[in-house]
Amino acid sequence: MGDHSIESGNEAEAPKRGGLEGTGLNLPTNLHMNLKKASSDKDIKDLLDHLKRTKHPAIINYGASWCRVCSQVLPTFCHLSNKFPNHTFIYADIDECPDMTQTIRYTPTFHFFRDGEKVDEMLGAGDQRLHDRLWLHS
Repeated sequence: MGDHSIESGNEAEAPKRGGLEGTGLNLPTNLHMNLKKASSDKDIKDLLDHLKRTKHPAIINYGASWCRVCSQVLPTFCHLSNKFPNHTFIYADIDECPDMTQTIRYTPTFHFFRDGEKVDEMLGAGDQRLHDRLWLHS
């Protein structure tokens, strides 16, 4: 089961891929199927509606494929989805979800949800900060 590579492909021949695949990073395998990606405004709206209905604890990582700091924290975000199997983890690329991310001013920005409501926000990265915040909202 270890890490797997998400190949970026030849940009001249392949269509541009966004979301988690668009990063071109080696990301840990998601063992619990609790890591989702929002590749459009409709995706993120549907995922937010699902959170309100299910009331599962969740975290949304608002990032961008061109953001160096986002790329540095994304493997940790994916790894944490394995450590916190009862949480829903969502990666939303701000360039792919422009309407639903209009209020996001910094990347990465993390929103934490409990019982379908946003309860916390974390701006910027920091592997330990992110772990501690997730633990706090468990």
